Amino acid sequence: MPRFSNLPMHDILIVGGGPAGAIAGMVAARAGARVRILERATFPRHKLCGDSVNPGAVEILRRLGVAADVEARGLPVRGMVVTGEGGVEIVGEYPRGLLGRSIARHDLDAILLDAARRAGCDVEYGVTVRRAIVDDGRGSSVVTGIVAATDGGESAMRAPVVVAADGRRSKLAFDLGLARHPDHPKRWAIGAYFLGVGPRSDPGPTSARPRPDPGPTLVRPGSDLGAAGVGEMHVRRNCYIGVAGIPRGVTNVCLVVPAGRGECSLRDPMATLTRALADDPMLRDRFASATLAAPPVVLGPLAVDATGRTIDGLLLAGDAAGFVDPMTGDGLRFAFRGGELAAHAALRALEHGWPGVHAALADARAAAFASKWRFNRALRSLVASPHAVAFAAVGARVLPAALRALIARAGDCDLAA
Repeated sequence: MPRFSNLPMHDILIVGGGPAGAIAGMVAARAGARVRILERATFPRHKLCGDSVNPGAVEILRRLGVAADVEARGLPVRGMVVTGEGGVEIVGEYPRGLLGRSIARHDLDAILLDAARRAGCDVEYGVTVRRAIVDDGRGSSVVTGIVAATDGGESAMRAPVVVAADGRRSKLAFDLGLARHPDHPKRWAIGAYFLGVGPRSDPGPTSARPRPDPGPTLVRPGSDLGAAGVGEMHVRRNCYIGVAGIPRGVTNVCLVVPAGRGECSLRDPMATLTRALADDPMLRDRFASATLAAPPVVLGPLAVDATGRTIDGLLLAGDAAGFVDPMTGDGLRFAFRGGELAAHAALRALEHGWPGVHAALADARAAAFASKWRFNRALRSLVASPHAVAFAAVGARVLPAALRALIARAGDCDLAA
């Protein structure tokens, strides 16, 4: 276990108590670091998210010893359904009986922050970080802490390592020029929770049903996968709509629209969301009697690019390190693993100093994420075309192994036991 002697009260300040920040803190604290997590919100708080923990992400939580609560409080998810225009629908199960979980973010975040606290992290809520403290006195810039708002003005907090895990609008990353919103893609998301959403229809007499050896199946509209749920992605010409059932009879709906239309949607997000559901032939009946559980939340533009610049003393984790809306429900897997990698980088900086830390972290992130990022970009291009979705449906019928591989990759099943 590393020892960090003759250092300030905290070795690591983590700005942001979401999944990446909580896991970074938990991993570092378990290794012996003194960690302080600063969270702007007061929990419980609503966070726009797909609320989906895929099998690969569940495996990370299991390895970290925090999966039990998530599995107990979340609903099992055994596969995915992707629909296109014209009634095209592809449904597939995760291989080897693997399951993901759907769980509200306010529950997931509370579980992970509680695990970080048990590991020894100091967690503070309602802390707004104003800016980084940057020392330019030795020929190069070094972040040595942060300035936070207080009732009486501002106060400084210092530590050898600061981790910016404060989301896709990271105050620290954007102010220091370490992140930016790219020109393309530009999308906006409108998310809301509904009550009283109708279920997916029971399988018809000619629909494929689950098999003893779980594997992807191509079925007609109106199919289902049994008792466990499926993650739903409804791809349309100018948008896509994610639907996920979560505990307590609540359904998460997230509408993602491109630039231009997204900017107009900000003016009346409720009308935009309800219109999209009412106009959709595969969703309108299920939502006809549904009611909103809370007002919709809007985020945009979604995409965040890391600029490639680095500054000693500061590490990026989670969405602050880069984000493109993931259609395959793997955003939380990126957050979990990204938090782990940031913690390892922080521990290396504490033990050996900053030379090589940023390069090693970039290499580790590329090894962990680059292939899945390419997969997501390719899938996003595929489903953007209704003709491509229809072609994929036909191809899946002829070559079911291709669909099996697609569903397994989407769920990060290669990472799960």
